[in-house]
Amino acid sequence: MKKDIREKGAILQRDRETYAIAPHIPGGITTTATLRKICDVADKYNLQMKLTSAQRIALFGVKEEEIDAIWDELSEKPGAAIGLCVRSIKICPGTTQCKRAVQDSISLGLRMDAIYHAMPLPNKLKMGVSGCMLSCAEVAIKDIGIMGTPKGWRILVGGNAGPRPRLADLLVETPADEAAVLAVVEQILDWYRQSGREVRIGTIVEEMGIEQFRDAVLGKQATSAA
Repeated sequence: MKKDIREKGAILQRDRETYAIAPHIPGGITTTATLRKICDVADKYNLQMKLTSAQRIALFGVKEEEIDAIWDELSEKPGAAIGLCVRSIKICPGTTQCKRAVQDSISLGLRMDAIYHAMPLPNKLKMGVSGCMLSCAEVAIKDIGIMGTPKGWRILVGGNAGPRPRLADLLVETPADEAAVLAVVEQILDWYRQSGREVRIGTIVEEMGIEQFRDAVLGKQATSAA
């Protein structure tokens, strides 16, 4: 019986014969040249295309014997769409484009994506970065969500969608300083990797309570949490 081919980023589809793949497009930011290349490959191999909620372009109808050739022609890294790892980081337009944004979500989000995308973890982990409190990157349902405010950033933890949705809790607030956010994210993931737990972060937060989780992850820094 065929299965997902995780090392090739190939997800078995409903017909149990063909696969879907999704090139990594950090933050959904791409170029016309990349889009033309993806379209050319889709035409050549008779693939269907879909824009996904993770800001990627998924290609459907991939035959197993053509997976390697398609990746070679795309010359792109697979998006981390399956497996126990950090998935693509969802990023809103931020101050680069949006008139409502108060923080540069694209700069921060791309830095996070470059560090963490596809990093192996005890369970899957989703992150999002929004440049304002309207939260177009849906940070309240991410394992780690970063929300811009007029004063800086709010870092949320423990959110997820799925069959048992959970809204994230506020972990800490930082100044408008990307290095400060990156330091907190690193602490969260370091603690998570060493926790010995193979569940989503939201389950751990529920069991511990946000106050105890904050103390465990941040220690003395926890005093700046709201």
